[in-house]
Amino acid sequence: MAATSDTDLWIRRFRPADGGAPRLICLPHAGGAASYFFPLATAISPAVEVLAIQYPGRQDRRAESCVGDLHELAAEIFARLEWRTGRPLALFGHSMGATLAYEVARLVEADGGTVEHLFVSGRRGPECRRGDRMRLLSDDDLIAEMAALNGTDARLLADEDVRAMVLRTLRGDYRAIETYVHRGGPKLACPVTALVGDDDPVTTVTEAEAWGSFTVGPFDLRVFPGGHFYLAAHQAELSRLITHRLVAGVREQ
Repeated sequence: MAATSDTDLWIRRFRPADGGAPRLICLPHAGGAASYFFPLATAISPAVEVLAIQYPGRQDRRAESCVGDLHELAAEIFARLEWRTGRPLALFGHSMGATLAYEVARLVEADGGTVEHLFVSGRRGPECRRGDRMRLLSDDDLIAEMAALNGTDARLLADEDVRAMVLRTLRGDYRAIETYVHRGGPKLACPVTALVGDDDPVTTVTEAEAWGSFTVGPFDLRVFPGGHFYLAAHQAELSRLITHRLVAGVREQ
């Protein structure tokens, strides 16, 4: 599928990469933005080209409405991916972004493409449900939950305009992830690596391990010390893991 004319709204490139470098598409968490992956792009470029997805409803796209259905959002992202380039294509998603990355990978494979690797971070397997209702919490309770996960800088929320914008985006994203229902179909063919913090209140190790049932390819589970946003404290280790998977082509022991 050809990329649409608004591709630059959706896909951000932070660092140049080598001409034949594998391409890693990064999808952020609920309330998150493409800029969350700037440190990762800095760490693994130019060996890997990092492209981060900017969802509607945040930062420079704040005037747009969030997409409230993950299947629809995955289709929007897929429509803008330039995956027929000859470069190896991989996907990395954190939290809500993990489910989205999985759905985009399904679309790529269904269209005859190859996914080099799928990294799913901080998210339960697609059929693991808890009946979450974060989208229905009061403003104060929703902010408190986000603060507990260390996903939002509390200083930003002191500004009423910023707080209103963050809450609108969070509710839209939580509506999408909490109403998501997995649809049947072929399992992925690509290798899948699930990553999770050992103290993550959102995803247990067992729930992360459930991703292994959704691919016929190799599956690996990596558990890091930390909570839902374990990534910040383990950036170097995460960067090495991704580089080994995509560039060295070896499985770490």
